[in-house]
Amino acid sequence: MFDRTLHHDFLVSHRLRLAALASSVALAACGGGSDDATSQSATATLAVLETTDLHFNVRSYDYFKLAEDKSYGFERTATLVRAARKEFANTLLVDNGDTIQGTALADYEATVNPIACTQQLSMYKAMGALGFDAGTLGNHEFNYGLPFLNQVLGGGLDVDGVDATKKCAGAGYPAVLANVYSSKTRKPLVQPYTILERKIIATSSDGKSVTLPIKVGVIGFTTPGIMNWDKRYLEGKVYTEGAVESATKYVPELRAKGADVVVALLHGGLDSGAYSPTMENPGLYVSKVPGIDAMVMGHQHSVFPDTAATPAFSQPGVDNKAGTINGVPAVMASSWGKALGVIQLSLQWDGKAWAVNKGASKSELRNIQTGKDAAGKAVYVDADPAVAPLIESQHQAAIQYVKTPIGNTDFRMSTLFADVGDPGAIQIVNQAQRDYVAAYIQANLPQHKDLPVLSVSAPFKSGFQGGADYTDVAAGPLAIYNAADLYLYPNTVYAVKVNGADIKGWLEAAAKRFNQIDPAKTGEQQLISTFPGYNFDMFTTADVQYEIDVTQPVGSRIKNLTYLGKPIDAAKVFVIATNNYRATSGKSFIDKLDGSGTIWASPDANRDVVIDYVRRNANVTRAANGAAKSWRFTQVKTAGDVVFSSGANALSVAQAAGLTNVSLLAADDGSGKGTSKYKLDLSK
Repeated sequence: MFDRTLHHDFLVSHRLRLAALASSVALAACGGGSDDATSQSATATLAVLETTDLHFNVRSYDYFKLAEDKSYGFERTATLVRAARKEFANTLLVDNGDTIQGTALADYEATVNPIACTQQLSMYKAMGALGFDAGTLGNHEFNYGLPFLNQVLGGGLDVDGVDATKKCAGAGYPAVLANVYSSKTRKPLVQPYTILERKIIATSSDGKSVTLPIKVGVIGFTTPGIMNWDKRYLEGKVYTEGAVESATKYVPELRAKGADVVVALLHGGLDSGAYSPTMENPGLYVSKVPGIDAMVMGHQHSVFPDTAATPAFSQPGVDNKAGTINGVPAVMASSWGKALGVIQLSLQWDGKAWAVNKGASKSELRNIQTGKDAAGKAVYVDADPAVAPLIESQHQAAIQYVKTPIGNTDFRMSTLFADVGDPGAIQIVNQAQRDYVAAYIQANLPQHKDLPVLSVSAPFKSGFQGGADYTDVAAGPLAIYNAADLYLYPNTVYAVKVNGADIKGWLEAAAKRFNQIDPAKTGEQQLISTFPGYNFDMFTTADVQYEIDVTQPVGSRIKNLTYLGKPIDAAKVFVIATNNYRATSGKSFIDKLDGSGTIWASPDANRDVVIDYVRRNANVTRAANGAAKSWRFTQVKTAGDVVFSSGANALSVAQAAGLTNVSLLAADDGSGKGTSKYKLDLSK
C-alpha cells in the first residue's frame, strides 16, 4: 500500500481519528523488504481504484422513499475498496467527480442548513474513512455556486465573488482540475494536477521483495457543459478549455517533473463524434494524448469495460475485453457507488525509473451486487460498518427535513407509465413552472405580458436504474421528500421564447424516446429507445394537443398539433417554462435552446418552485393536477406486440390513469432489473 504521507495531517485529525487508526494499521501491513532503491530491475502492480458519480450517496438509502436500498451507496463500495487493498500491495484510490450533489442530504448541507466552514461535507467525511489519494470535479460540483465549492474544497479559489483566503475543512484529498480557469487570474481554478510521491512494494529480478519510490501524476478534467448548466454561477467568473488541449499542455509538465505514471481523471465518457473543445464526452480523444498511462471515466453513469453481449460502448478504439481505450487501460465505474473500477497497471523498474507495460495491464469493474440468491433476489456486499456512524447525525437531520408536511394528494403520482401517456407526476411540475414564470412576466417583463405561457417537463426517473427508478408518490400526505421525488435534479427555472414551429421541432426531438415501429412486423417490437427519459419533454395541458406517430421516422412523428383547438400557427410566439439544462444546452432539440431564446434565467430551483406550488395548492387531486393529457399515440394496428418495461405490479397505476391500451405480458421481463413487460395496443 502507498505511504499516505500527503494525507497525514488529515488522517490524524481528531475528527477522523478512527480512519487514521485504520490507515496506520494498513501501512504497517506493507512492511518487509528493503527500504532502499535498488539498481536491479523489478516489477510491481499498481491498482488504480476508481469511484465516480457518487452523487452524495453515502448510505444505501433512498431519501425519496425513506427506505434502505442496497443496490447503491458508498458504504458498500468502501467494502470493495478494503478488499482490493488486501489483494493488492499497492493501490491508488481516486474519485472522478459528481460527488457533492445528488441526494436530499446533499441539498440539506448546501442550502437548507449549510455546513460550517469547520465542518466537512458528510460525503467527504465518509470518504475520509478510506483515505482517498486524489479526485477531480464533475459538472455537479458547480451546482451550488463557487463560494460553496470554495468552502467545501478548503478555500483557495481565486475567482470573483469568492474569498480565496478562506481556510475550511476541505475534502481531505487533493482536488485536481486542468481545464477550468479563473477569469480573474487566467490560471486554473484549482491545481491542474498533483504528483504523489510514494513508495511501493515490488519484486526484484532475484525474487526479493523491495520497496521502491514512485511518482504518480494525477490530472483531472471536467465537461465544459458547466458553462451552460450553471451559467448563472459561472458566467464571467470562469472559462473552460478542451480536455485534449489541457492534457496536451499539462501532461508534458507532469513528465518533466518526474512523474513515472500519469493517471487521467476524466469526468466525461465516450462519444464517437468529431472532437471539439466543448465536447462533453471526449474519452476517445483524451486517451490519444501521449503520456497518459491510465484513464478513469464517468459522467455518463455507464460501465467500462462492459462484458455484456451488447456493450455500452463499442466505438473504434474501444476494447471491452482488454479494458482499453486506444490501448490505454481505462474504467468507468457506473454511478452512485454501484461499482469500483480497478485498473491493474503493470510496472517495470529498470534500476532508475518506472515504465508502464500497458499490454500487461488489466481493467475490470467490481460490482456491489455479487449475484442472486436461490429465490432470484439480488445479493449485495455488506456495508462497511465504519461509514454510517460518521454521518449519522446529518443523515437523521436530512430525514427529518424531508418529512416536513406540505399537502395531500388523492391519487398515486408516478412516472411508471409516463412514457405511454400518464401525466400523473408530470402535470403538477408543469403547473408549478407555468404559474411561476407567468407571474414573473406579469410583474417584471411587460414586453412579454401578452404572450401565452406554457410549460414542459419530463419523467426524470423512468426506469434507467431499474424497477425502483420511478417517481412514485403514494396517495395521502405530501412531504418535501415527495416533491423532491417529483423533481429530481437541482435545476433552475428558465423561460424561453419560441414560436409554433419551434414547439413542433422541440416535440419531434423529444419523440426520439421511441423506436420506429413497423406495423407489419409479426414479432415483438420494443417501444422505448435509448434516448433518455429525462429528455422526453411533454406538455400536460388541455390547451395543447398532439399525436406521436411511432410508425414514422425521427423528425416526422408529431401530428395534429393544436393550440386552443386550432392547428398551431408556426409564427405565433409563446413563452415556455423549462429548466436551465434544456434552455442552454438543448440545441439538438431546436436552435433557440442554446441560450439565445432565454428571456429569463430565474435563480430558483424547479424543485423549490414545485414545493411552493404544493404548499399553496395543498389539496392535490387527479382531476386538477394529474389528468390533463396533451398527447396520445397515433392509432395504428400492428401485426405483432409493441412492448415496454416498467415497474413490477404496476398495472393498476396504468388503469387508474385511464390507459386502457396497456396490459401485462410478463411479471418479469428477464432484464434482471426488477421490471415487468407490458404491451401497448396502438390501435386503441
